[in-house]
Amino acid sequence: MQKALAAIVSRLVIAVPYAWLLVFFLAPFLIVLKISFSSTAIAMPPYTPVLDWTGGISGLIAKFGEFSTFNYEFLFDDSLYLKAYLSSVVIAAISTFLTLLIGYPIAYGMARAPATIRPTLLMLVILPFWTSFLIRVYAWIGILKPEGLLNQLLLAVGLIDEPLIIMNTYTAIFIGIVYSYLPFMILPLYSALEKMDYSLVEAAEDLGCTPFGAFWKVTFPLSIPGIVAGSLLVFIPATGEFVIPDLLGGSQTLMIGKTLWNEFASNRDWPLSSAVAILLLLLLVIPIVLFQNAQAKAQEAGK
Repeated sequence: MQKALAAIVSRLVIAVPYAWLLVFFLAPFLIVLKISFSSTAIAMPPYTPVLDWTGGISGLIAKFGEFSTFNYEFLFDDSLYLKAYLSSVVIAAISTFLTLLIGYPIAYGMARAPATIRPTLLMLVILPFWTSFLIRVYAWIGILKPEGLLNQLLLAVGLIDEPLIIMNTYTAIFIGIVYSYLPFMILPLYSALEKMDYSLVEAAEDLGCTPFGAFWKVTFPLSIPGIVAGSLLVFIPATGEFVIPDLLGGSQTLMIGKTLWNEFASNRDWPLSSAVAILLLLLLVIPIVLFQNAQAKAQEAGK
């Protein structure tokens, strides 16, 4: 009796996250997928309904014939969207690399710091989340604009003779993304590095490794799970980022998140914007699934 009750409880515990994903991920995804096969219309909402249940089974079957792949064909025919996807991936990849480059030393320093001050350092990393994301991005406008704090400082110390043009450039986008998503890189790295047995590094140095060699052969391989987790946490949202390119990159910035918003809000083309969102999701999910499968196979082979 107790075993049966324990089995039921364990299944319920497992069912909770699956139910959460079903309600808050799969259901909205299916709705967006349905809209992507619709056609635009002057109505509210601005698309022709598909899978209409009011006509019964026969009406539902008839509606299947109205599914249109025009939106997906249009995305592949128009080079603007392909360039937006490519630009988003490139910007997200560069930003992820820069975030890793900055975040790794910070996480390593936190992990090697005395245990008494680690909670304080961790609090300082999390502290920016207490302020609105939008306000933090707006603050960078005051820093990066030609008459902003950064140019005033550089002019005052004599490093430049005229203000730098940073706003409305890709440099501003990289600064905004790296600043905003740096904690997402630091926290997984810190978790991996903090759990590491540093006696392995001492053993490597005793066997003749230089400090750099010990780091590269021991510390870095053991921190790879944190690198992968942090890179995914930065790359995925950075690819679909809208706020930072819109506020810091200006009107000429080409990223898929901004393109999606323009189609949805300005052009009111919900079917096309839904198709953009579906392809963006596939662009991100499929490589992640393939990577996880390859990683699982590698771990099994290592055993």
